[in-house]
Formats: sequence, C-alpha cells, structure tokens
Amino acid sequence: MNNLKSAWGRVRDVLDRATIYLPIILTAAVALGTYWLVRNAPKLLEPTAKAAPTHEPDYFMRDFVIKNFLPNGDLRSELHGKEGRHYPDTDTVEVDEVNMRSVSPQGYTTRSTANRGISNSDGSEIQLFGNAVVIRDPSVGANGKPTPRLEFRGEFLHAFLDTERVTSNKPVTLIRGTDQFTADNLDYDNLSGVANLTGRVRGLLVPSAAAPGGKPR
Repeated sequence: MNNLKSAWGRVRDVLDRATIYLPIILTAAVALGTYWLVRNAPKLLEPTAKAAPTHEPDYFMRDFVIKNFLPNGDLRSELHGKEGRHYPDTDTVEVDEVNMRSVSPQGYTTRSTANRGISNSDGSEIQLFGNAVVIRDPSVGANGKPTPRLEFRGEFLHAFLDTERVTSNKPVTLIRGTDQFTADNLDYDNLSGVANLTGRVRGLLVPSAAAPGGKPR
C-alpha cells in the first residue's frame, strides 16, 4: 500500500510539472506550425511592370470598307482598301491601295486615293503616301457662288476632314478649275479658301473663255 501511494505521488509530481510547462510547449508548437505554414505557403505573384505597347498590328483586314457616320446618321466618310492593319499603340489603320470618300459638314464631297494611307480611329484624318490625290468636287457655296473643282497631287498629302485642310511638306500640284500651281510645300484651308504655297512656286492661269459681247464666261 505504501509503495502504491509513493508511485501515485511521483505521478502527480510529474503531472504537476507538465502542467506548469504545458503553455510553453503549446506556444512553441503553434510557433513551429506557423513557421512551417509560412515556409510552405505559395508565394504571392510579384507585380510586373506593364510592357509598353509596340507598333505591331493586332488585326488585319482584306478588301474591306469602313464607314463613319455623323450623329444625325448621315455618312461622314467611307474608306476602301485592299489590305488594312490596325495598330493599337497609335489606334490607326494603315491601308494599302486606299480609296476614301468623305462629306464635310458644309456638304463638300472629297475623294482621296493613294498607294498607301494611314487613317486615325474615326476617319477624320488621313495621311496619303505614293501617287496621292485629293479631289474636292465642284459645288455651290452658301452665297450661291459656284466653287470650282479642286485637285491636289503629290507623293504625300495630309487631309483633315473636320477642318477641311490639306497639307504637304513634299512637292505638290494644285489644280483649281483650269488653273494649275506647283510648290514645294502646301497648306490649304478650304474654310477660308486660302492656299499657302511655299518653296519653288509656279503657276499657270488660264483665262476664262469670252462669252458673246466680249464678257468672260
């Protein structure tokens, strides 16, 4: 009996000591478990710098037509091409064998052709390269005065539909009715009717045919 009491006393001593160190043991176990989880948890993806867009086409078109309309539903421009490539970095369309027809808010119809063209996203601006031609059909102004046919020719022409301008930093030919001018540079504003020709400028003015009675037609 005494031996049994003695053994039970030793067991109680061990349990008491274990109870004292139990919080420390549990804390250590939790710390080790947390460390293991941190070590083995999947790493978060590090943020990567967004790559700058490159001048590479993101889609192609062949034998296509692109139409743009005014808010009232009227046709603003119609762009035809043999092949087109859209560049997302500049939001432009490069067109081979470009053929474009546009109508200005004032009602003027303009036709543009070239070996290659670059149009902005809404078709309000186009650059023409190689055998570039821009023709504005004859019309009647708001004052009732007829406006003769205008034709621009060159290896490069830059047409702005909204502001009705045609510019070029290359040699260009301007034909107005029967008159013809050549220059190294051109800036034509249709709204003001002023053509600014610079560089080597030459002109050929053809007199109007005289009507019966000696008055020019």
